[in-house]
Amino acid sequence: MLRYWTAGESHGPALVALVDGFPAGLAVDPAVIDHELKRRQGGYGRGGRQRIETDTVTFLSGLWRGMTLGSPLALEVINKDAKMERLEDVDRPRPGHADLAGSIKHLGGVRAVLERASARETAARVAAGGLARQLLSAFGIEVAGWVTELGGVVLGGRAGSLAELRSLREASEIYSLHPERDPEVTALIDKVGKEGDTLGGVVEVRVDGLPIGLGTHAQWDRKLDGRLGQAVMAVQAIKGVEIGMGFEAARRRGSEVHDPIGFDEAARGGPTLGFTRPTNNAGGLEAGITNGQPLVVRAAMKPIATLRKPLGSVNLRTKESEEAAYERSDVCAVSAASVIVENVVAFEVAAALVDKFGGDSVEEMQARWNLYHELARKR
Repeated sequence: MLRYWTAGESHGPALVALVDGFPAGLAVDPAVIDHELKRRQGGYGRGGRQRIETDTVTFLSGLWRGMTLGSPLALEVINKDAKMERLEDVDRPRPGHADLAGSIKHLGGVRAVLERASARETAARVAAGGLARQLLSAFGIEVAGWVTELGGVVLGGRAGSLAELRSLREASEIYSLHPERDPEVTALIDKVGKEGDTLGGVVEVRVDGLPIGLGTHAQWDRKLDGRLGQAVMAVQAIKGVEIGMGFEAARRRGSEVHDPIGFDEAARGGPTLGFTRPTNNAGGLEAGITNGQPLVVRAAMKPIATLRKPLGSVNLRTKESEEAAYERSDVCAVSAASVIVENVVAFEVAAALVDKFGGDSVEEMQARWNLYHELARKR
């Protein structure tokens, strides 16, 4: 089983991801992880914290001469803005945060909750995802994500290879596939920021090169769509997840939703084993199992809850009505969310790959990958 945990606080010394069950024999390039960490810090509308931090990964265990050992990997991202011991507690909980519920749950202060609940924690998850995507690359599986909606402005996706779509995304300040619309969206972010408010949006992730057969129908907690849903919903500020057509499927007839199946003998050697679909409304998943089509996951991010023009709150000491506290924050972090969700999805897909093909070594996984496809093509 490939899994990970994270540890660390927003203003503590560091964030750590502990990855267990990662196969031996993969050459790891830390620059790939650093690139993802840098992208997470970018995007128009980000706040002052990103000018302080320069996130890079350090491996504390699990590597020898750049190769994975099959033992747990500890990944560390240092916090330059480490000042937790100097920070005061917060008396006025912020609506939309864990401040009130968390402080009551733990019978303690708000600071103890907000430091861990902060989205700064996602740097560790991106580091884990940056590692996992290198395992996926060894099997020809690619992952990319982008923004499809921001502040109510619908940008949508685009057809094309992931290489083409990445090129468009890299040209956009907001990480969308429509860089020509950046001025419209950045002006909206500027306007909302001056008003002391924040914006949310929708992000999309696509995974190409998946084989038929990752995940399972056999048990509810091992269905890949369920695992993806949990992983993505667990990202801070994510309030909705859909796969493929998603919620729109509920508004259509069955004949407009389900993807017809065909067969092309010339494509038998590819990842779909020759089975074709004219559409991909299922988003690459049926009954919790990948069907050989691109995996498509979307997530809705609410506006950031820390407002420069605060909403009403209550002073926890006096119980008097006051404005909520303000901690340094972003106006919009939807671009960053696209990077986080992309890497969270990458890790869950890698975990499903390990489940299917074994996790002791990459060499053994590749042998099992080849054997599985050889057997499947004989059907």
